Amino acid sequence: MVFQSYALYPQMNVAQTSARSEDEEGSEGGNREEGQERRQRSRDIRLARSQAKSLSGGQRQRVAMGRAIVREPNVFLMDEPLSNLDAKLRVQMRAEIARVQKRIGVAALYVTHDQTEAMTLGHRVAVLRSGVLQQCDAPQVLYDRPTNLFVADSSVRRP
Repeated sequence: MVFQSYALYPQMNVAQTSARSEDEEGSEGGNREEGQERRQRSRDIRLARSQAKSLSGGQRQRVAMGRAIVREPNVFLMDEPLSNLDAKLRVQMRAEIARVQKRIGVAALYVTHDQTEAMTLGHRVAVLRSGVLQQCDAPQVLYDRPTNLFVADSSVRRP
């Protein structure tokens, strides 16, 4: 899970934060050797000795993503992970998320209110209005053939 607020431990460095999330997972994450391998990968993360509280917003977001990656999940759950970043950094992080997700090949459920993020990152986009599904389809289909005015307004940016 990658949270909007990053959910980092400010008193810990990056390696400790990553290892902590694995320890909390318990025995569900596989055997002891697999846990040790994940901890070793977390130690190799860039900025591993930096305190979480001293990192910039972009660095914190990268750490939060790295923490999720070292756990080798079956699916990523991302709850508005870029909403706290400035516009320029959002563009950079959007590209980075796309690269990482493609490289790892793990499905991601990405929640956002940002139409550009949805249309550029999504393979399938679900448009909700007050919790009711309006349309779920490929970004280009949403753009070309919206089912109603709400979806048309929500997909005004071409993917």
